[in-house]
Amino acid sequence: MKPFFNTISSILIGSTLLMQPAYAETPPNMLVVGFSMNNILTLDPAAITGKEAVQVLANIYDNLVSLNAVDRSKVDPQLAESWTVGDDNSSITFNLREGATFASGNPVTSADVIWSLKRVMKLNLAQSTSLKTHGFTAANAEENFTAPDEHTVVIKLPKKVDPQIIIMTLCLVGPGSVLDSKAVMEQEKDGDLGNAWLTNNSAGSGPFKLEGWRSNERVTLDRNDEYWGDAPAMRRIIMRHLAESQSQRLMLEKGDIDIAYSMSAADLKALENSEDVKVQTIGGSGFYYLAVSMKDEKFKNPKVREALRYLIDYQGLNDSVLPYFAKFRDRPIQTGISGALPSIGYKLDVEKARALLAEAGYPNGFSTTLRAISDTPFVNLAPAIQATLAQGGIKAEIITGSGDQIYGAMRERKFELIVGRGGGGQLPHPDSNLRSIVYNPDNSDEAKLTNFQGWRTSFYDEKINKMIDDALVEANPEAQVKKYEEIQAYYADMVPAIQPFAEVVDSVGFRADIRGLELNASWSTELRTVSKER
Repeated sequence: MKPFFNTISSILIGSTLLMQPAYAETPPNMLVVGFSMNNILTLDPAAITGKEAVQVLANIYDNLVSLNAVDRSKVDPQLAESWTVGDDNSSITFNLREGATFASGNPVTSADVIWSLKRVMKLNLAQSTSLKTHGFTAANAEENFTAPDEHTVVIKLPKKVDPQIIIMTLCLVGPGSVLDSKAVMEQEKDGDLGNAWLTNNSAGSGPFKLEGWRSNERVTLDRNDEYWGDAPAMRRIIMRHLAESQSQRLMLEKGDIDIAYSMSAADLKALENSEDVKVQTIGGSGFYYLAVSMKDEKFKNPKVREALRYLIDYQGLNDSVLPYFAKFRDRPIQTGISGALPSIGYKLDVEKARALLAEAGYPNGFSTTLRAISDTPFVNLAPAIQATLAQGGIKAEIITGSGDQIYGAMRERKFELIVGRGGGGQLPHPDSNLRSIVYNPDNSDEAKLTNFQGWRTSFYDEKINKMIDDALVEANPEAQVKKYEEIQAYYADMVPAIQPFAEVVDSVGFRADIRGLELNASWSTELRTVSKER
């Protein structure tokens, strides 16, 4: 039986025909960025999900600290100019820089920092998960987030954990974003801590401020004249919703946009030899995966899940659909991270899959649904996976839609199959991958641990939860690596609800006159350093 890719490769190659060059350019002090905004549902840092919103908010909000864009194991100062870990590893003290102000003109104080952290926990929305998993709750927030004076923040760790991962978590847009508490509380309604207002307004101290957001149309950022750091070269950033890759490519070639974040492999390849456009690829965060819902009776059977593992054409996907987007990986920890084992090397094996399905009681396969967002590369991934599932007798109806429709169903635990992207990795620590992709401390619907793919898939395994918790607090580096290796071996044996088939890489196209663009694998690329050489 042949992989699906003979046909799809022809389609992709055919789409690479070069457009006719045109002559246009964006204003020298305005940056125009194109990408798909289907997954942007809100601009409240406490509620965001997905990389697209992070790409916006990274330019509006500051954190106490940030991950270095080049060396992700290094933490750089931001609003905090220094920090220390207590002798017993039970607390972290941050010393704030003086003179930082929000876009409103209000000074940035320690009170704003701890209010922002408490707000994340009290709202209990998507970004609270990153802190909840380490013992922080709305109930203990008052005790664990304190401000002895205007420029000092003390975070007490509620349970034994590596303090470094807490510091790294505070680097993330969302849980670590510092908000102007006065400006937000002036807009509070019915105790929502400004959630409704922040959906399409901002209250940050970053280099830009939100001028406006029209859903699935554009985001406009204006330079923040109150910014405490070096003034950005760009007066305005316009982020345009361009769902079609070819539209991004054509506009980039013509000079109508300066940067394109979400082009297809075919369009990126076609730009490789362009004199006017450059393409840059860096390691990314997370995985592309096939996930099942354990609420579906069929997928509770491990033999069915194992059959799906052998109905993925790993090589075909990575060769034909995922160049510039991902590279082969079938383990739950990204390569280059401490403790990561080599990939197992799973391959499409239809006969083995059919035998497993027969053992599970499905000799003739079954019908199901396969969800995927209607963006690149998912528009090509979904039919490719549908085709190889069909070779095993599984008839999968594809359901496409926006990020809200597709990932919304996953967050509500109302799906069967989904081809998705996620699994942590924003932090250069194996816990970031494992805790996102398989950890699930509370499998009840009421828990709403929506940032955990393990919870979304209704997969619960007490042993792996304990293994992940134990590895995180292991003080001996060699012993910790061994524990992460054991977790990966157990993950392969138990056949969980998510099977990675590639790890994310990020590829961006940009005009050749762009200077100072430094991509960040944690999705938080800052545009304040960008200028144009004209």
